[in-house]
Amino acid sequence: MANAVSEDAEKPVTVVDSAETSIGILSWMACSIGMLLCNKNAIHAFPVPCTLVGIQFLFTALVMVVVAGKSIHVGSRKDVLRWCRVIPFFSGMILSSILALKDAPMTLVITMRALSPITSLPIEMCFPNPIKLSGPMILSLVASLVGMGIYISTMDFNAGNLGGIGWTLANNLFAVVDRLLQRLMLANDQDPVDMSKTGVTLLNNILGVIPLVLAGLFAGEFSAVPEAVGNLDSVKLFWVISSCFVGAGISYTGVWVASLISATSFLVLINANKFFIIFLEVFVMKSKELSTMQIIGATISILAGIAYGKARDAVQAAEKEEVTDDTETGSGDTANTGESVPLKDDR
Repeated sequence: MANAVSEDAEKPVTVVDSAETSIGILSWMACSIGMLLCNKNAIHAFPVPCTLVGIQFLFTALVMVVVAGKSIHVGSRKDVLRWCRVIPFFSGMILSSILALKDAPMTLVITMRALSPITSLPIEMCFPNPIKLSGPMILSLVASLVGMGIYISTMDFNAGNLGGIGWTLANNLFAVVDRLLQRLMLANDQDPVDMSKTGVTLLNNILGVIPLVLAGLFAGEFSAVPEAVGNLDSVKLFWVISSCFVGAGISYTGVWVASLISATSFLVLINANKFFIIFLEVFVMKSKELSTMQIIGATISILAGIAYGKARDAVQAAEKEEVTDDTETGSGDTANTGESVPLKDDR
């Protein structure tokens, strides 16, 4: 077993591996930005959140079957049952994101998400192949929390903002559990299931409809669907359809990137991706005015997320070098490489 670990650690990162990681991350970033913008407009155009997310899920499942049917692989019933643990948190993550965008500005939502890596890191350290901490990692996470505090402290609180904060906190909770479970069951260095990326995406979107139906029944939402459909015009319909297409893209690219980087790294990537969102909302869409302190707080939070990613890379590089040195000296040590993988979809 020790030899197997050492041999895996010694495998060099090829040009193809680097290209796949770069293309996967860029694809996910494009879909993530598009999904946030489309969902922000779609939930106001079609204000029945469980139904809207359910339509997105079913559309994504259809796309997976039509476009990537041959690549769908599900190993066994046991793998499906194991994966079912992810489904409630995946559905909750997407639904709470929609509700947060309905009640709060995008800038608040993305700044609050700085909490995600702080929450996920202690749990990920308990995994079979845990993450190791360093001083710069801890400092960057503290800075991220400080930046978020500065942003919130200068807000004008009202019922809408408080509702948005509540849904954003719920979204963070669902996202952390979703990503940690996916990391555990997708990463080659953890306890992976025998399923392809398209198989995982299909299960997430088909089985994810079940919690949405239960939530819609509990909230009494379905009685309002006919009226919401009747109020759709061409512009509103455009946003609903666009959210379905971008949702299909982010569902696959999320799992793709999940198989390439760690859960905490993906959560940090989500935060770093939000600079462009802030720019769009404040300077292009002009739907939100930020004070100087809010801009400073958001900037600190996002830059701290980027710094965390750099610090994490440094720890991984040091662990690789340690494993290589142990192998060369014949110690046969099973040192942790720190090279994690998985995560998922951020809408």
